[in-house]
Amino acid sequence: MPRVSVERRYLALVFPWLPIERLRATRPHLFAGRGETPVAFTETIGNAVRLTATDLAAARAGLGPGLTLADARARVPELEVFPADPHADMDWLERLADGCTRYSPTVALMPPDALVIDIAGCIHAFEGERPLAADVEARMARRGILARHAFGDTPEIARALARYAGAPAPDESRAVKRLPVVALELDDDATVALARAGLKTVGDVMARPLAGIAARFGEEAATAVRRLSGDHKAPVRARVRVAPVAVERRFAEPIAHTDYALDVIEELAAEAAATLAERHQGGRRWEARLFRSDGHIQSLRIETGMPTRDVPLLMRLFAERIDTLADPLDPGYGYDLIRLDVALAERLDAAQLRLEGGAARQDQVAQLVDQLSTRLGRERVRRFAPRDSHIPEQAELMLPAAADAPAGVWPQAEAGEPALRPIYLFDPPQRIESVMAEVPDGPPHRFRWRRRVHEVARSEGPERIAGEWWRRHDTVIPTRDYYRVEDRRGRRFWIFRHGLYDEQEHPRWYLHGLFA
Repeated sequence: MPRVSVERRYLALVFPWLPIERLRATRPHLFAGRGETPVAFTETIGNAVRLTATDLAAARAGLGPGLTLADARARVPELEVFPADPHADMDWLERLADGCTRYSPTVALMPPDALVIDIAGCIHAFEGERPLAADVEARMARRGILARHAFGDTPEIARALARYAGAPAPDESRAVKRLPVVALELDDDATVALARAGLKTVGDVMARPLAGIAARFGEEAATAVRRLSGDHKAPVRARVRVAPVAVERRFAEPIAHTDYALDVIEELAAEAAATLAERHQGGRRWEARLFRSDGHIQSLRIETGMPTRDVPLLMRLFAERIDTLADPLDPGYGYDLIRLDVALAERLDAAQLRLEGGAARQDQVAQLVDQLSTRLGRERVRRFAPRDSHIPEQAELMLPAAADAPAGVWPQAEAGEPALRPIYLFDPPQRIESVMAEVPDGPPHRFRWRRRVHEVARSEGPERIAGEWWRRHDTVIPTRDYYRVEDRRGRRFWIFRHGLYDEQEHPRWYLHGLFA
């Protein structure tokens, strides 16, 4: 059967006032009662404080990025200034990208102020590109966000048109050629050189041979021309991985009741569980996202220690997650889309329960871990896991209880033999003194620890553990000789001599652990 190629189309969104919109949305109390006072963001560049972004009022007053703060205040004395926060702006761009996943799972970030959406699979739902763009702009406007948009056959074309296009052109190709050379997004020196050579627009550059452009202005200039001409096509890099199982509900009229939204999540969980059952899988990570009609998204994430398709269990965990939210669910203008993703799915076959209920008890422990992890936080419920290392203090890991355990097994003593390792380890090992022992590798007969002298009645060893020589090449790592000893009062210790006599002149002794 012949392979059908899908023609890609992209929608670019550029947010020209992103810093001020982010600040107004996240810290509205800063602007209460201030009216239309011009606002700018500043950063220390070199030895001067310069503007990095402004709001619309400051731009209308003639202020712009790159201007020194002293010059800006001389022009607009009432200017309100805030420090630039690129990390917060990036987080805000991420949140805007989350809202755009209602249209397509393929959303790419183009910092510092743009998004690109692969719309090849969603245009039909809006009966064309214009209705889609109108819907996007309307949702952004409800949140007080201004977005410039443009469509293109490549992400670069769409972004350039959204950011730099002026008057509309009859077609995309002509619109690209009308763009100023700054749309090539080269460094300042190359842009100035193009302008001095009389190349004012992208079309002027395209009219010249690419070999000459590369020779005179650099290979980056030729590559930028190919990108805007459509000759250099690369797929947009999605910021999120598509979930193995995803189900959703869209509503013609937004729903404004949280209880009904939870009922919908339960229905979606049942649908996802049925799909997983067909694949003989269970979900480990589940995420419900509630899209409000104003573009805001509320997410509920849960994780289970074992793969599951148990819908009542999932709903109990979602209820636990809701109880732990700092900000309760707020439908606002209502939810018009609810989506449930199974981000991690693993093999789950039918299991035969033991007559004594062994499997059932294991499931109960797993459910308890899931509930505690959901309520207290994933990182606060932890467990030990074996690690492939012969160094005792490095032979275990402390992991979240819901995380996957690394491959490895705990060392087991032979039947009838005492434990190989103590139940309690000191970190770091504690120094012991006044050790009387036979040399060169004999067990200790007496030692002092915590101001008490212990007379050794029984001992076993040595168990020789060499250092990890492959990790260090410039130093000699001393060998350890471990002994299991019992004093005359029946207390059992795990002690070691740090270094052999041919490695060190005076090896030291340490107590590493206590047996039960």
